Amino acid sequence: MEPDPLIPLFAPLTSLRGVGETLARLIARATGGTRVLDLLFHLPESYIDRRRRCTLAQLRPGEIATTEVEVFRIDPPGGPRQPTKIAVRDASGFGELIFFNRFPANRLLPGARVLISGRAGENRSFAHPDHIVPADRPELLPPVEPVWPLTAGLFAWHLKKPLAEALNRIPAFPEWHDPALLKRENWPDFAAALRALHTPGEMPDDAPRRRLAYDELLSIQVGLCLVKQRRRARPGRALPGTGALQDHARTRFGYRLTGSQDVALREITGDLAAPHRMLRLLQGDVGAGKTIVAALAMLQSVEAGTQAAIMAPTELLARQHLRTLERIMPVPVALLTGSVTGKARAKILSDLADGTLKIIIGTHALFQDKVVFHDLGLAVIDEQHRFGVEERLRLGAKGADVNILVMTATPIPRTMLLTQWGEMDVSRLTEKPAGRLPIRTTLHSLDTMPSVIDGIARMLDRGGRVYWVCPLVNESDLVDLAAAESRFAELRDRFGPLVGLAHGQQDSEIRESSLADFVAGRTRILVATTVIEVGVDVPEATIMVIEHAERFGLAQLHQLRGRIGRGAEASFCLLLHADGLFETAKRRLVLLRDTDDGFAIADEDFRLRGGGDLLGTSQSGFGDWKLADPERDEGLLQMAARDAALLLDRDPKLRGPRGMAVKLLLKLFGRSGRTLASG
Repeated sequence: MEPDPLIPLFAPLTSLRGVGETLARLIARATGGTRVLDLLFHLPESYIDRRRRCTLAQLRPGEIATTEVEVFRIDPPGGPRQPTKIAVRDASGFGELIFFNRFPANRLLPGARVLISGRAGENRSFAHPDHIVPADRPELLPPVEPVWPLTAGLFAWHLKKPLAEALNRIPAFPEWHDPALLKRENWPDFAAALRALHTPGEMPDDAPRRRLAYDELLSIQVGLCLVKQRRRARPGRALPGTGALQDHARTRFGYRLTGSQDVALREITGDLAAPHRMLRLLQGDVGAGKTIVAALAMLQSVEAGTQAAIMAPTELLARQHLRTLERIMPVPVALLTGSVTGKARAKILSDLADGTLKIIIGTHALFQDKVVFHDLGLAVIDEQHRFGVEERLRLGAKGADVNILVMTATPIPRTMLLTQWGEMDVSRLTEKPAGRLPIRTTLHSLDTMPSVIDGIARMLDRGGRVYWVCPLVNESDLVDLAAAESRFAELRDRFGPLVGLAHGQQDSEIRESSLADFVAGRTRILVATTVIEVGVDVPEATIMVIEHAERFGLAQLHQLRGRIGRGAEASFCLLLHADGLFETAKRRLVLLRDTDDGFAIADEDFRLRGGGDLLGTSQSGFGDWKLADPERDEGLLQMAARDAALLLDRDPKLRGPRGMAVKLLLKLFGRSGRTLASG
C-alpha cells in the first residue's frame, strides 16, 4: 500500500524546523490551523516591490523605496529616549536613518555603502528601514516581498524559513484539472502556484491565485455533487399522486399557475414520485406564489396515503398559511402552535397519531417529542433561514424517509446557491401571478417628512392602508434615528386611533392584536419595525414608508416592500433617507428604486456586502473558504459547478485517472470526510 502523500502536509506545525510550541501557537492564531497545510494556505494579502531604485532626492514620504547610500556620520542618542541618527548621502544629496533602539552597527560603519529599503519619511529619512544590505550584495535584498496577515507577536521573518520547508514538502500531485483548462487559463501546477505567491521573484500576476481559488471551489462543488449523488442513491418511498385532490385544489384556487410555478411543481412532484428522498429548495420572490405550489405537493403526499406538514417560524405566518390552505384544500387542515392547548391540542395530537388528520400547519411545536405522526411523507419548511439545520432534521425524523421541501422568499445570490445550498435541488419561481401591478418606489429626503405625511393623509381619505417602518424601537442618544414608538406618538396625534404599533419588544399578545387590527382594517397606519418583514398579508395595504432606508440591507428592503402590491390596486414604496449618503448606500437605494427583481437585488446585495450573514444564519457565511473569495471569484465558481457536474457524469465513482486525482483534492481541502458524513 502506497503511503499517503498528504501526511507531510497534515503534520503539525511543530514538525517544521525551528517551529517550537510558542511559535506554532502564534502561526496557528494567524492561519486558523495547526497543520503545515494551513501555513501553505495562508496566502499573502499584498506585495512590496523593492526592485525600483531611486536617489535620496527622489524619495516621497510614505512610499516604499530602495536607494543606495554611503554612511558618513553616526550621531549617538542625545538622551535616554532619543534616537540614534545616521547621516547618509548619495550623488543627489543627504539623508538620514533613524533608530529608536539597537541598530546594525556592523553594517553602518562610516564609509560603508549600503542598500536601504523601507518606507520613506519626511526630509529624506528612513525610520527603522526594513532592509539594510551591502551595496555589493544586492541579491540579499528580496526583489518582491510578500505581506502575510499576521498577529500580535508574529512577524514576517518568523514565517520565511518554515514556509520554505513547507513548500519543499509538497509532493508531485497528479493534476486534477482538465489540461485544456490549464492551457486556456495559463495556470501553473498546484505547487508552482503556491511558490509563486509565497516566494515570488517578481510581482505575481493573478494566474497562481486564480488556480488555487479554483482548486478550492472545485473541491466544494465535487463534494456537493457527491452528497446529492449519495442522497439520490438512497432508497426511499415513491409517493405518486392520483391528481384528484390536486385538481380539486386548483379549481378552488381559481387562477392558472404561472409558467415557473408549473415547472417547479413538475420538479417537486417528480421527486416525490421517485424512489428516493426529496431535499429541494423552493425559492420564490415575494408574492411569487410558493404556497400554492407547496399545497399541491402536500396533496400529492396525501393522495399517496401519507401525511404532510408545513412548519413556519412564527405563529403569525402559520395562521396566514392556515387561512390560505383552508380556502383551497379539499381535505381538513389543522393548526398546531404553542398557543393551542387543552382539548383542542389533545384532539390534534390524537388525529395526527392515528392518521385521521392528513395535513398539519405549525411552528416549532411540530417537532416536540409528544407530536407523533401516523405516517409523515412530506415536510414543508417555510422561511428556511429562520430555522437551524438541526430543527429541519428533527422534523424530517418524524417519519420514515420523509421528503423535505424548504421554501424561502429571501432571494438567494447565485454564489450562495452553488455553495451553502448546493446539497439541495433548487426550484425557482421567477414570475409574479397575473394581475399584480408593479410597485412604484421613490426616494425622499427626511427633510420632506411634512409633505410625505400630507400625502399619507390624502391616501387615508381614499381608504388606503399604510405600513410605516422604523429601524429602532426607542430613541437612542447615540444613534439619531427615528424610533417606532416616537413616530407612532406623532402620527397618533394627527390621525388618532387609525394608527397602530407593532414591534419586537412588545408582549406577543399585544403585538398580535395590533397586527390583527391592521389586517381587519380597524387601524389603517401600522407603525412597525421589521417584525412585518414576513408573514403579514394585507392586500388592502398599498403604501410602504421606510424611514432611514439607508440603514437597511437591500434584501431586507426588498422583503419589506413585498408587504405591499399584493392586491389589485397600485402600490407605492417611499424610501426616506438622510442627506449626504455614502456612495454604497446611494447605489443600494437607486437599485431598489429601479428594479423589483429580487434575484438581481440579491446578487447586487451580495456584491456590495460580501457573503456575510445574508440570510441571518451561520449557513450563509463563507468562513471556511481559505483561498477563494465569494465575490471576486463568482465566475470561477460557475465554472467549477459545471466542471464538477460534467466530471461526475462521466466518472460517477471517481475511479478514472482524473477522478483519482480529484479524490486527493477533496482530501486536501477537507471535503472527503464531510462529503461521506453528509452522504
